[in-house]
Amino acid sequence: MDFSNNILETIGNTPLVKLNKIVAEIDALVLAKVETFNPGNSVKDRMAVKMIEDAEADGRLKPGGTIIEGTSGNTGMGLALVAIVKGYKLICVISDKQSKEKMDILRAVGAKVVVCPTDVEPTDPRSYYSVSKRLAEETPNSWYVNQYDNMSNSLAHYEQTGPEIWKQTDGKITHFVVGVGTGGTISGVGKYLKEKNPNIKIWGIDTYGSVFKKYHETGIFDENEIYSYITEGIGEDILPKNVDFSLIDGFTKVTDKDAAVYTRKIALEEAIFVGNSAGACIKGLLQLKEHFKPDDVVVVLFHDSGSRYVGKMFNDDWMRERGFLEENVTKAEDVIKDHIDKELIVVRTEELVSHAIERMRKYKISQIPVVDINGFVGSVDETDLFRSYVADKNVAEKPIKDVMGKPFPIVKLGTPIEEVSKLFTKENDAVLVDLGNGHHHIITKYDIIGSIK
Repeated sequence: MDFSNNILETIGNTPLVKLNKIVAEIDALVLAKVETFNPGNSVKDRMAVKMIEDAEADGRLKPGGTIIEGTSGNTGMGLALVAIVKGYKLICVISDKQSKEKMDILRAVGAKVVVCPTDVEPTDPRSYYSVSKRLAEETPNSWYVNQYDNMSNSLAHYEQTGPEIWKQTDGKITHFVVGVGTGGTISGVGKYLKEKNPNIKIWGIDTYGSVFKKYHETGIFDENEIYSYITEGIGEDILPKNVDFSLIDGFTKVTDKDAAVYTRKIALEEAIFVGNSAGACIKGLLQLKEHFKPDDVVVVLFHDSGSRYVGKMFNDDWMRERGFLEENVTKAEDVIKDHIDKELIVVRTEELVSHAIERMRKYKISQIPVVDINGFVGSVDETDLFRSYVADKNVAEKPIKDVMGKPFPIVKLGTPIEEVSKLFTKENDAVLVDLGNGHHHIITKYDIIGSIK
């Protein structure tokens, strides 16, 4: 009989898969190391086992203890598998930019999930770094993993992932391309491969809002480069000890939009359903194409599964809200097509200002057309109402006709978007679209901005 004693024994030996259509413009053999085949569906399973086993060996983690870690989700999943098999409790501290799927999965495998804000400094007591450390200090019989500075992280990839790639390519690999977050994967794999062949090039994929690329090139930790970004699993606002910059030949940065778009392309063009960092890696690979020759063997690592991003990169509404969906917006109808069935909220001339304010709050809108029995006769927006209130605290009890402005311009469904855009001025914040049969829809500045690619 051929079986594993537990799920942890199935970690590793993930397949190497040739990429075709999505890398057609690259003159080299491009192979993807698909880490979603691990039981926790990510590359992090490898280092989760290694970090726990090393902590057990030197007494940092004791029987029945609580494992505490700040994670973007995947390390937490790997730790959860080990915790279940070995009988530990687990607390995962995660930032609020991570997908809901990641949080739900962690809870499903028994982890307690603590969510922290993304847009704070690492030293802020609310950051997921700080909260992780505090919980470790407050929780009896606990161990703080600290995957960023825990060198068992990169050691796992030196001992496992690197040798697998070398063996699977029969030593013919010339380039390794991977997203960099904690640095464990690129440093561990890079160290092993360069020991085998110093000519192998190691390329890191970074994201805008992260410090890695500039620090590698200049030695300067530039805090001005740090800002919030959407891409998950790569980039940092700190310098983890696991990132060995001496092993890395270069970085390229990928935008949030490109990472998201290429994540979807991988699924559609290669039938490989993987996560956000894989999209960043493929776009980064294409940005580096001049470095590859026809005889080269390029290995790119796909970190995790697309199942963790179903509510984000694989959701049309989420993509559209951020201007990531590659749609051709040329006419007024293109801007409103996804919410064309929504009822137009209006207010009547004899209604009170308080009614308009209540409607704005209820529907979370800023502009409302004003109507009477003859049709559209005016408009109100939150800025005008605020100014009116400042001038007269009793304005809420006045009729709308006393404070309304000019009616919004009306255009037809087929009006070019350029003409619609010209109707927005300092005095006018919305345009109405005539749908026919007496029905209308509203376009705001926000809608126009959202359609910009």
